[in-house]
Parts: sequence; structure tokens; C-alpha cells
Amino acid sequence: MAKGRKPMVPGNMNNMMKQVQKMQANMEKMQQEIEEKEFEASAGGGAVTVKVNGKKELVDIVLKEEIVDPDDVEMLQDLIMAAVNEALRVAEETASKEMGKLTGGMNIPGLF
Repeated sequence: MAKGRKPMVPGNMNNMMKQVQKMQANMEKMQQEIEEKEFEASAGGGAVTVKVNGKKELVDIVLKEEIVDPDDVEMLQDLIMAAVNEALRVAEETASKEMGKLTGGMNIPGLF
């Protein structure tokens, strides 16, 4: 046994398992709450606005009429892509922050 370490006693192990189960339940609840949230972002000064949910699914796109130019479809595509990517980034950042509150900043691979 390493010097200075206390042996693991069954009572401590049971307490630790209860804490892990509680943390897991809290994480599942938090993940469900995040999946139900919506995140919005826009591009082109509000010409394109999108919403994604916490499941990282696109749920809404709003285009201002003046941005729809048949001669410049490429710009519209770029604005939509920029807005969607920003909304997804915000959703991911929010999820990481919320889960980090539960894990105490521990980096748990595959968690999120």
C-alpha cells in the first residue's frame, strides 16, 4: 500500500457510488434540458437568422426578402452557412459550460 494512503473501506465505496449515481442522474437531466433549448444566430447584419436545438438540429431559418438575389446565390449560401455554424458553436459551448458545472471541470472523454 502506498505510504499515506488509507485503505478503501466498504462504507466509503458505497458513499462514492451514491455520489457517482447522483452525478450521473444530474448529467442526464442536464443533457435533456440542453437538448430542449434553442440557440439562435444571425449573419449579414440579421439578413439570415437560424435556430438550432441542443441536439444540434436546424429548426428554423429566416431570410430577409432583400437578401434573396437570384444573381448572387453564393452569398446567400455563405450567410446561411455562417449563421448555422455560429448557432451550432453557441449550442456546443453552452452544453460544455453546463456539463462542466456538474463535472467540476473534469474532462470526461466522450461525455459531450
